[in-house]
Amino acid sequence: MSKSLVVAALLGAASVFAFGSALAGGDPAAGKKKAAACASCHGADGNSVNPAWPKLASQHAKYLVKQLEDFKAGRRKNSLMAPMAASLSAQDREDVAAYFSSQPIQPGTADPKRVKLGEKIWRAGNKQTGVPACMGCHAPNGVGNPLANFPRLAGQHAKYVENQLRAFRSGARSNDANKMMRAIAAKMTDEEIQAVASFVQGLRP
Repeated sequence: MSKSLVVAALLGAASVFAFGSALAGGDPAAGKKKAAACASCHGADGNSVNPAWPKLASQHAKYLVKQLEDFKAGRRKNSLMAPMAASLSAQDREDVAAYFSSQPIQPGTADPKRVKLGEKIWRAGNKQTGVPACMGCHAPNGVGNPLANFPRLAGQHAKYVENQLRAFRSGARSNDANKMMRAIAAKMTDEEIQAVASFVQGLRP
């Protein structure tokens, strides 16, 4: 990983709390009411109980808005999310994203058996296979980079992260900028995917 990439990631992480939901310009109060329809899957406060469904709490509003736009436009495929996103206006997306972004995430725990490999991939990648360090884009503490629209992963469900990495690897998910995640996931083994997914579940800023 280049020195400039590390510097950019660190600067982005330092600014995450300053920008947060303000990037999207939504109204959290209005978003709370509109997010009622999301609660059955994602939880009233964005902390989903089902590990296959993502936690939305503390996620960058700008990132959430993009995912909703992609679901609506068909750039990201999901039979449950497509009709939900289709019913939202542009302002609805901004408001719902602002609400979930403002909610604290409930942290998880990592599998002790997978921490060592997971931390290695997160912090150093795999030079032999060309897998870059995850923290280069998602920040050392996992809070992501809101300016570059790289999502927060710290505290996210391991199962959800694992599923998304597999989807990127197979090409089932293709709404990543410049095929970045597809290129990375294609070089990862099942063991590496499971390990790093478990590691981020227990990662706390």
